[in-house]
Amino acid sequence: MSKKPVTTRSGRFFKLAGMTASVAGQYAGQRARRLFRSEEDNEGARSESYTRMADRIADTLGEMKGAVMKVGQIASQTQDFLPKEFSDALQRLQKEAPPMPFEVIVGQIENELGKPVSELFDYLQEQPYAAASIGQVHRARLKDGTDVIIKVQYPGVDESCDSDLKQLRMALKLGGLLKLPKEHVDQLFGEIRVRLKEELDYENEARNLALFQDFHKNDKWIVIPQVFSSHSSRRVLTMELVEGDHISKVTPEKYSQDSINLIGHRIFTMMADQLFRYQCIHGDPHAGNFAYRPDGTIILYDFGCVKKLKPEIIEAYRKALVSALEEDYAALDRHLIDLGARVESQPAVDEAYYAMWRDILIKPFEGDTPYNFAESELHKDVAAKTTTVFKYLDYFKPPIESIFIDRMIAGHYWMMKRLGVQAAFRQELEEYLRKTPG
Repeated sequence: MSKKPVTTRSGRFFKLAGMTASVAGQYAGQRARRLFRSEEDNEGARSESYTRMADRIADTLGEMKGAVMKVGQIASQTQDFLPKEFSDALQRLQKEAPPMPFEVIVGQIENELGKPVSELFDYLQEQPYAAASIGQVHRARLKDGTDVIIKVQYPGVDESCDSDLKQLRMALKLGGLLKLPKEHVDQLFGEIRVRLKEELDYENEARNLALFQDFHKNDKWIVIPQVFSSHSSRRVLTMELVEGDHISKVTPEKYSQDSINLIGHRIFTMMADQLFRYQCIHGDPHAGNFAYRPDGTIILYDFGCVKKLKPEIIEAYRKALVSALEEDYAALDRHLIDLGARVESQPAVDEAYYAMWRDILIKPFEGDTPYNFAESELHKDVAAKTTTVFKYLDYFKPPIESIFIDRMIAGHYWMMKRLGVQAAFRQELEEYLRKTPG
């Protein structure tokens, strides 16, 4: 039997407060027991305790939906500020969320659009098309016969955003899970709050859809749905139904390797154009937000999380990439400071440390030979070296301005891997790095 969703502010507060108290209690108990154990036993016990705390937090967030679940999803993709056990548990939140009852969805549509559903639509499908962290999508048909999808925000999510974030931050702090100085945590949660506030405003998303349609107006291979403003509001967004194959349906029976490779090149072009030309990126690149067609068409969904980037951040990022490719590690160190990723007051980082990471991350860009993403173990190579980060913990900080660039690149890497793309991107990358924006 599924649990009843929490939709009131007080209900959310008490649910999160209970989670916080449980996590704090576990952490205090773990610290007390640590006094009587060997270092080796402590390490195993700490990992076990983190896993228990992380499971409790992930389970609660998954049930809660809304801002805290969204933060959990972001945290699972930006693993540099939480222990591995916690990031692993949060990966579960990337899976599709359980749906909200249909009567709740109907009530929200009628409250927002001011008319009964029967007057607004020819039909509204009860079974959700998709369920996510802050909203649910249903198929419908307008009175003129147009097939649409309706994105409906869960009730109470936007009003609870600030208190949800405070409770989550407290749980992470009391659980000893936040490993950053307070000012970095302030910056990180500040950035997440701004993005969430934007994502909770569907009128803002409608503007983002129009913006990206303009960006990609000459890219006939990119399809972005049209919005029906007559049937949309701050918490309801009605768009044309544009269908393609989910990544799980991109199979050899339907897609040739050439077609998959073409999609891979187009994903790279789309990502690089958004980053270097438009300085504005689609900030939520997971599999559910993209669909494909055998002719190489890419369909983009969900423009709630869009990050406009400062020109100086793009320039620092570009220069950092150029320095890494050229193995100029002194220059790379300077550009990472400009990017906000390196603590300026600390001495220069050992060049061998930068060389180690460069040698791992350059693999898809090493030459003109196509890189087989299906067989890529890049993520494993990165994971194997994460312990080296502790040596330089005081030298680096999460680059708040570019955290969504990293999220975008990681998301697209996983898409390329799941698609099985075989492509060489070095020449294309160098062309973008040579160009000036605009």
